[in-house]
Amino acid sequence: MQKRISNLPFKGTPEQKQKLDEVIKKHKQEKGAILPVLQEAQDIYGYLPAEVQSIIAEGLGVPLEEVYGVSTFYSQFSLTPKGKYNVSICLGTACYVKGAAAVLDRVSAVLGIQPEECTPDGKFSLTACRCVGACGLAPVLTVNGDVYGRMTPEEVDQVLAKYE
Repeated sequence: MQKRISNLPFKGTPEQKQKLDEVIKKHKQEKGAILPVLQEAQDIYGYLPAEVQSIIAEGLGVPLEEVYGVSTFYSQFSLTPKGKYNVSICLGTACYVKGAAAVLDRVSAVLGIQPEECTPDGKFSLTACRCVGACGLAPVLTVNGDVYGRMTPEEVDQVLAKYE
């Protein structure tokens, strides 16, 4: 699944930038510094927007393409911000066969965003994941760890309303 770039403008603070500069300085001389710097940068910002990746590349003296390559290779990294409520739809085999795509389509329509996007107000983000390990409850939707099993498109509005 290809990672999307954020649909929201970057809003980093001077404090976050200072922390990132300290992280880069701490790891600059290490071999393979990109991975730990990206991990700590994501802890600082919550995701890895292009602006942060550029700062990392410049600070470590490596090509931006290399930083982007690492950030898109590992699934632990997100290029988009997460909303207050992260809605995730499992698209693993069991969930997919039992109708997860239709549930995802409904969530997308209700929230007005696609997977890996965040609503403009920052309230909801949407993720399509591979497996949540609850195959017996397929299809599964989660909201910040709350699990909703045997979901149907018709139940999506009711679930999302709990978080309004």
